[in-house]
Parts: sequence; structure tokens; C-alpha cells
Amino acid sequence: MVGVLLVNLGTPDAPDTASVRRYLREFLMDGRVIDIPYPFRFMLVNGIIAPFRAPKSAKIYQQLWEERGSPLKFYGEDVRDELQKSLGNEYVVKLAMRYQNPNLASVLKEMEKMQLDKLIIIPLFPQYASATTGSVYERVMELMSSWQVMPNISLVSYFYQKPGFASYFAEKAKKYQAEHEFDYYLFSYHGIPERHIRNGDITKNTCAFGSCCEQITEKNHGCYRAQCFETTRLIAKEMGLKEGTFGTAFQSRLGRDPWLQPYTDETIKSLVKEGKKKILAFSPAFVADCLETTIEVGEEYKELFEEAGGEHWQLVESLNNSPEWVSFLKDLVHQS
Repeated sequence: MVGVLLVNLGTPDAPDTASVRRYLREFLMDGRVIDIPYPFRFMLVNGIIAPFRAPKSAKIYQQLWEERGSPLKFYGEDVRDELQKSLGNEYVVKLAMRYQNPNLASVLKEMEKMQLDKLIIIPLFPQYASATTGSVYERVMELMSSWQVMPNISLVSYFYQKPGFASYFAEKAKKYQAEHEFDYYLFSYHGIPERHIRNGDITKNTCAFGSCCEQITEKNHGCYRAQCFETTRLIAKEMGLKEGTFGTAFQSRLGRDPWLQPYTDETIKSLVKEGKKKILAFSPAFVADCLETTIEVGEEYKELFEEAGGEHWQLVESLNNSPEWVSFLKDLVHQS
């Protein structure tokens, strides 16, 4: 029997302050997410961020919540079930979240009892980052360290470059291109602090936050920023876009430390000043629509764009529970 473990970031159990506070505490106490010494991280998260941010975030989650709950969770459940059907009885497919539920420890405990021949672990992040994929691997290895019988293990670090990923977004964009003529195509990725990239630069002389990301090389192939720029290039190529009509930016920055640039909000204002009044936006760092796509890019950035003088803003939906995404994952399993 081959086990397939799909792992996404996580979501609160409910759109209320208490649930959001629990989620934020677990998420932000991860040393790979906020990489400062534990005592300072504890005080920052439990004394400032969780108490003050939870009520505000709960209101935003209420806008996102649907009858089935959190889209991140129910789309994941749909994909798990459809992938199980597609792979057949020789495989067992499970879904877990790095933070909150379905609980990663409980799911792995179930899989340990199955006496698997092989375990394929697929963190659902197209690009690698220490705070996402790296955190999943660390937690999985910690939980599996007590297993007495280890199956063969296959870890998928990233998949943005796999055939089918870029074509999905290109195909989804066609229906919007048929309805409107866009001035620009903006690809927005979740940001991370620049120090995370520097810490991952083993050479200590590759990362310059500039030309070093122009192409994927042996030295930067694990760099999140470089992978994001490459994702943009791959989708733009699939769409047949010309240079100068598309670009990459980074969203969701927090605090005073420099995060990956260019920043999406500042880029939007600059594009409007340049006369780009109709923009098609993409969020290729996410496989399911969530707060960062539906609310931040789909609504908040749209409002910012229109306030700056923009005329038409459209977000291309994520992979969600599409048949193409299930097929992509099936191929990924067979290749792993």
C-alpha cells in the first residue's frame, strides 16, 4: 500500500475570535515562520499579535466562510476524495494541515497503523519556502521519528515547474481575456522577510534580490523568490505574453523588516500611474482560494486599484477542486 499525504498550511476551525486566536498562536509560534529567539517570539505572538489581530482577522474570515466552511479546507477535502478515486485501492490518500485541523499528528498516526510500503508527502505549496514546505518537512520528520518501521519516503519540495501547472492558469485566463482586453497581467505571491532568503543562501554570496532571480540556476533553484519569478515566466510563456505586459510582486507583508519586493500594493499604484487601467491578477503561490486570494487580492487590491484610478481588476481563481488539479496531482504521485 502506498500512502499519499497532502498537507496545506491550515485554517481556523471557525470564523470566530477564539478559533482564529488558536490558529494564529500555533502558526506564528513556528520558528520557521517567525525566526526570532523563542522568548521574544512568545511575547510577540501571545502578547501582541494574537490578542490584537484575532478579532480583526475573524471578521475577515467571516467574509470568506461558506456554508461548507473554509474554502482552503473543503477544497482540500474534495481533492483528497477525487484523487483517491483516481488512484484506486492501491493507494490511500489523506489530507492534513500544518496548523489546526485535520491535525497532522493524528493523520500520521492513522497512516503508521496502515504499515505502508511507501509514503509520498506533498506539501501543497507550488514554490519552496522554509516557512511553508520546510516547516511541513520538519514537523513530519519530528512526528515520524518515533515510528519503529519506516516506509520508503518520497518528499515533493515544489512543483511550479511541472507540466500542467502553468497551462492551468493560462487556460483559466482565456475566459477573462475573451471578455476584456487587459493592459497588464500581475502575478502576486505571498511575501516573506528578505532574511528568510538570505538564511537559505548557503553560498552567502548568491542572493542580491535583483538579477540573481532572472533565471533558475544550480545555486538558486531552492530560492522562493527565484521560483516565483520563474513561475511568472512560465505562465506568461504559456499565455504568449510579451515582455513589459506582465510582472511579479509580493503581498501580505507585516512589520518593519524588509520583505520580498516589489510590493504588490505599491506596484498597483505605479501601474495605474503608467496608464495600466485594466489588470488581470494571478495568485500562483496558492492551490486553493483563501483569505490571501479571495479577500486580499480579489477585494482589497481591487479597491486599492480603483481608488488609484483603475477601471477593471479581475482575479484568476486558484486550482481549487478542478479536475485538472486532481489530474496534475495524480501525475505527481506517479512520478514520486
